[in-house]
Amino acid sequence: MNFYELLGVSPESDTAEIKAAYRRLARKYHPDVNPDGARLFKKISAAYDTLSDEKKRKTYDTLNGIFKKSATDSVKQSDNIKQKEKQFKQTKNKDFSKVFGSFFEKSSEIPVDGKDINTDIIISLKEAINGSTRTVNVVHSELCPKCCGRKFINGTKCSVCNGTGEYTKHKKITVKIPSNVKNNTKLRIKGEGCDGKFGGKKGDLYLFIHIEETSNLKFDNLNILYNVPITPYEAVLGCDINIPVLNGHVKLKLPKMTASGQKFRLAGQGLKRAGKIGDMIVTVTIEIPSRLSDDEIKLYEKLKKLSAYDIRENLLNE
Repeated sequence: MNFYELLGVSPESDTAEIKAAYRRLARKYHPDVNPDGARLFKKISAAYDTLSDEKKRKTYDTLNGIFKKSATDSVKQSDNIKQKEKQFKQTKNKDFSKVFGSFFEKSSEIPVDGKDINTDIIISLKEAINGSTRTVNVVHSELCPKCCGRKFINGTKCSVCNGTGEYTKHKKITVKIPSNVKNNTKLRIKGEGCDGKFGGKKGDLYLFIHIEETSNLKFDNLNILYNVPITPYEAVLGCDINIPVLNGHVKLKLPKMTASGQKFRLAGQGLKRAGKIGDMIVTVTIEIPSRLSDDEIKLYEKLKKLSAYDIRENLLNE
């Protein structure tokens, strides 16, 4: 779809017509009014920016092979109209619209494909790995049922759509999100976009999938980055800890004197995609429990008396 079709104007339209078309679309798709129309609004603004500037418009027309109708074309169209008038008088058809009026209607009914709809979906890590179904509420733009997109009926604006040729309605669509979907994946749902005009095909629905991250869980392509807290005695003495994963638990062996911020790799515990599988990167952080018993505090006091090492001794020399 070129810039003229996007704004609903023709290459012969002047600046005033282009400006009026832009304002009408801006009122409909501006993000402040229609949050789902943000992407389309950007395209509309780009089209207006180009076509409202004489130099940019001329360059755009040249690059895209768009030319205004010549005087010869206008003469030919005028001759065709006169021929239709002559046929009308000769046949003395009482139904004016069947012979002459339909000529004007059909001459402008060029097939226009429906617009695509874009929307974002946030899913959990579990849904990303196992797959899920979601009900998406989208705003559809469909042909006006009264004027069928022609905008005018018997020379006056359609009373149903007020001359826009279309109306909007909310539609709930149930979509299937495949298993092992990657973060920022774009899914295409064919034919679930806006209706086309005059025989044009329907647009598509595009879903932009975002996997929800938390303070302890993030993603790096197929790898899962996992922050896991450990206690001071687990860090000093070393131990086996259970790491929760989607299919249960995985045992991670901590060596003695494990440092806070140390990383461990669990091979094959990441996301799967196209025959490849990532890893889980576990970063351990030493944390003090929020509640300690009196005996635990006494042990920390004893440890304080026994410790002869000043951990901040070389702080300024490092």
